[in-house]
Amino acid sequence: MVGDRWSLIVIRDIMFGNRRHFRTLLNQSEERIASNVLADRLRRLLAAGLLTRRSDPTHRQKGIYSLAEPAIQLVPLLAQMGSWGLRHAPASETLCVRARLLEEGGPAMWRAFMDELRHLHLDAPRPRRSVIGELKTAFDAAATARDRHSDRAARTE
Repeated sequence: MVGDRWSLIVIRDIMFGNRRHFRTLLNQSEERIASNVLADRLRRLLAAGLLTRRSDPTHRQKGIYSLAEPAIQLVPLLAQMGSWGLRHAPASETLCVRARLLEEGGPAMWRAFMDELRHLHLDAPRPRRSVIGELKTAFDAAATARDRHSDRAARTE
């Protein structure tokens, strides 16, 4: 169900990037997923009950993909995979910041994140804590620091 190369990437992009339309998933994919592969994975994830799709009220040909409860319950697994990646896979600080924050936040943060995802994808009540906001703030700060460093390096050349 989630063992192939692309399924977890699609779930990750919906979960962490709030990419919920086909075009957004396709155009904002860091891994450059092919459109036929994306269409196939979305079909598989829908059939497996990990995603749902509803019509977009703003455009009748578009669909909005949402995480189903089983996909939301993958948060601890994805957090653990991110922790493993921090130690064993080279990546920029910008890409590591969310994994580090989830690792440091532990199960309490994961539960809060799942509650927020339930609000966004399953119409559950809005939780008090916004883990998505915390992750975005940390990512934006790392990206700003990276950009400042790049600007300084360019000026000294």
